[in-house]
Amino acid sequence: MIRLEKWLDELLLAGRLSFLKREALEGVGMTSVSFNAAAGRLLAKGRIAKPRTGFFVIVRPEDRVAGPDPILWIDALMAFLNLDYRVSLLSAAAFHGSSHQAGMVFQVVVPRQLPRLEMGRRRVEFVYQENEAFEKVNHSDCLDQIKGDAGYVKVAGVELALLDCVRYVSRAGGLNNVAQIVKDLGGQVSSTKLRAATRGYGASVLCRLGYLLEWSGHGRQAAALVDAVRGVKSYKPLLTGVIDDTEIFPGGGARDERWRLLLNETPEVEV
Repeated sequence: MIRLEKWLDELLLAGRLSFLKREALEGVGMTSVSFNAAAGRLLAKGRIAKPRTGFFVIVRPEDRVAGPDPILWIDALMAFLNLDYRVSLLSAAAFHGSSHQAGMVFQVVVPRQLPRLEMGRRRVEFVYQENEAFEKVNHSDCLDQIKGDAGYVKVAGVELALLDCVRYVSRAGGLNNVAQIVKDLGGQVSSTKLRAATRGYGASVLCRLGYLLEWSGHGRQAAALVDAVRGVKSYKPLLTGVIDDTEIFPGGGARDERWRLLLNETPEVEV
């Protein structure tokens, strides 16, 4: 185990925070059996963590309580899984400056169902997007990058992050939290990039985002979605996941004609 720990220290000095089992076998000259035994002891001591079989994260002393920050190793993990991804929702909102969104949940959008990860106090939550829709938007025009452990980490651009928050509203803290994010970040939205990012989302998502942008004072950015929702005929509720639309509005109820929405809720945000 001493040889393995020394090798881990060398990785840290080189700026590496993650490694593969096969790298360790080659780098330390251990058999698979001896590595498993040594790694098991280091896992028990909290020296390393194992998000997936064959993939390990080195836990620095300063990370022992909170857990290693996923931004430093998520790109390496997704490369190991051979899976495209983007950091989005609340994590992307925090990255773009919505100060209310900092937290211990790290959210990643992927085109495959994956179980969540827990390391220390940190939780990595994978949000599934259908492969066809994912491929339409997960490209450089809609993404930003930040530096991670093994390279650059893919982060949803502000336009794509807002669409994801509206699409997966329950994973983004509910309507009021999403409205707050739209208010905080809407002024950064590029109309050109927003139109490009709409290709992976249904009309109901575009209607809700358009309404929230306009409602929060970002009318110019909202206008970029008008053409995309022009042909929408049926009304959808602003707040989803409650009860049937006809039960909400038996006699009509408040509606927004421009965005084809049933206004079954009034968002509340901080001034």
